[in-house]
Amino acid sequence: MPGRSGACCYVTSAGFAISCVIMKCESQVRAGLYLLLAALLREAPDERLLSQLGNLEVGEEDSDLAQALGSLKQIAPTVHPVELEREFHALFIGVTRGELMPYASWYLSGYLHERPLAWIRKDLRRLGIERSCETCEPEDHIAALCESMALLVLQAEESQERFYRCHLKPWVDRFFADLTQADAARFYRVVGRLGCVSVDRENRYFDA
Repeated sequence: MPGRSGACCYVTSAGFAISCVIMKCESQVRAGLYLLLAALLREAPDERLLSQLGNLEVGEEDSDLAQALGSLKQIAPTVHPVELEREFHALFIGVTRGELMPYASWYLSGYLHERPLAWIRKDLRRLGIERSCETCEPEDHIAALCESMALLVLQAEESQERFYRCHLKPWVDRFFADLTQADAARFYRVVGRLGCVSVDRENRYFDA
């Protein structure tokens, strides 16, 4: 998780993320979606987060976002944290590697710790964003990138579009599409669908 000006702490809680996604303010919805995806992709959700998801207030509008959030709300009460730990491990960790590799370097170069990671680190230094001392994942992990984007959105950084176009847009749609089709995924197929919807919203937001 990134921090600003040397801070080594999480941007915010998953509960705050959930409260943001149901608000009317576009920037809060965008930041909330990034934070929610980050929370779900950083580690398997615990009982508290599953409860929050199960109580999510979803609007009645017939939109892709409402449908994706509604699906997440429906599946959350049907899964157990231990079950999700196994699913998360199979998807992203594995014995030698998980079914999916949630890293920009992997999707853009076919290898880990390659130039895409170096470019991300350079931009994060320029923006004053540092990796948390509590995480072992590199900065090109999907959760870290979502957290960085949330921070830029919440602080209304002008550089958010450039960061998105350079470091997420070239690959993140493929990652979420892969997640919706992953053999080991059940709960995370729904997360993948939410990711696909969020990416489509971001593309339309920046192309407007």
